Amino acid sequence: MRIAGNGPAAGVVQTQEIASTERAAAPVTPTSAPSELASDVLKPAQAALAQMPEVDMDKVATLKDALARGEIQFDADRLARLVQRYHGGRG
Repeated sequence: MRIAGNGPAAGVVQTQEIASTERAAAPVTPTSAPSELASDVLKPAQAALAQMPEVDMDKVATLKDALARGEIQFDADRLARLVQRYHGGRG
């Protein structure tokens, strides 16, 4: 789950689990590009990603401030239902 947007419904972007175990267990087929080339192309992106924090603390602080000022409404019951539904419960 990641935070996106800045409106009242900002933000909760849900990821979906793979519905079929067949798709999850499907073998990975190599691309036509040699792995060395793919690796060289991805190295700069991987290096930049490795230097980024996993959590954007500036965004977290901004959201906390907006919550404190009442600019964003928080519904704990809705969040609980979404978490339960995401993890396989009914809701």
